[in-house]
Amino acid sequence: MRGKQHPAAGFGPKLLMAQGLVILAGGVTLLAVALWLAPGLFSAHIDQTVGPIPENLERHLQIAFARATLTSLLIGILVATLTGLAVSWYVTRRVVDPIKAMAQAASDIADGHYAARVTKSGLGIEFDVVGHAFNRMARELAATERTRAEILRDLAHELRTPLTTIRGYHEALADGVMVADQETYTLIEAELSRVERLVGDIARVSVIEERQYDLRLKRVGVQDILTIANASAARSFQEHGVTLTCDASHDCDVMADPDRLQEALANLLENALRHTAAGGQVTLSAECSNDTAHLTVTDTGEGIAAEHLPRVFERFYRVDSSRSRSRGGSGIGLAITRALVEAHGGRITAHSAGFGAGSSFTITLPTEPKRT
Repeated sequence: MRGKQHPAAGFGPKLLMAQGLVILAGGVTLLAVALWLAPGLFSAHIDQTVGPIPENLERHLQIAFARATLTSLLIGILVATLTGLAVSWYVTRRVVDPIKAMAQAASDIADGHYAARVTKSGLGIEFDVVGHAFNRMARELAATERTRAEILRDLAHELRTPLTTIRGYHEALADGVMVADQETYTLIEAELSRVERLVGDIARVSVIEERQYDLRLKRVGVQDILTIANASAARSFQEHGVTLTCDASHDCDVMADPDRLQEALANLLENALRHTAAGGQVTLSAECSNDTAHLTVTDTGEGIAAEHLPRVFERFYRVDSSRSRSRGGSGIGLAITRALVEAHGGRITAHSAGFGAGSSFTITLPTEPKRT
């Protein structure tokens, strides 16, 4: 039968014991060296100052000196040990308390309490760096958990409608209310495609918002970015009867991943096309200042009410019925665009004078100095 296991000693007692051993080793070394050197040095000093003395007197002096030295050393070592242990206890507590706090915070985070943080210990930059890294990790874990919970909640909400529709078709077919013809299968296929697209968008926005990807940054010209975006979207706009114009007269360089930036612009153009009726116009333009570049997509479409502008970049947010699932949007494109822009160190804003007045979305990025 195995014996009862006792918990191992903590870091604090071990550190205090180690410091005590150092003090003890120093005291023993001091005592040994003093007892080894002191008698000879004392005799030499007597000979130099007094001269030869009787052997009996010399022996008594040596004994008295040895006792006085030993007593003084023992008392001194004892006092020094106690003082050293007191200082060591204080230092150990100062060192161990932040470690205990960090261990407790780590335990809290492991239990799902992501608000746990550690404070500066004042013990030096090394401890501060560790504490800062810990708090950053805690914030990122909290953000990841929050994103996960939001995605699960949003996904459940968004999947409910197409799945309910599909179940309705299934029950109608089973009850003989609906005929299993090509039109029915086309409707079911459309709902399944919507579910697949939604799941794909969820996966993309999750990866992008948690920055689980690598940006391949390089110096690119804003003019080139706009020209490619315009060419890529031109056919789709032509098919829907919406005019797409590109003002690429301004040019400056930005550090960006061309593919990711093109994806962001493509999302904005798709959003503009979805909410601009045939005969309308969408303009893709850019302006450059000394340190920023502004890439803007402006449309003459439905517009957005002022109270909705702060939320248009939220996942699954739709302003009104015109932004419903029937129009093909999953409500994730603008969220993906914002995440991509922020990953480049930029920001995106939305402007509109209200319903029927069109809208504009502007991507702002830091510029790079022109190459000579």
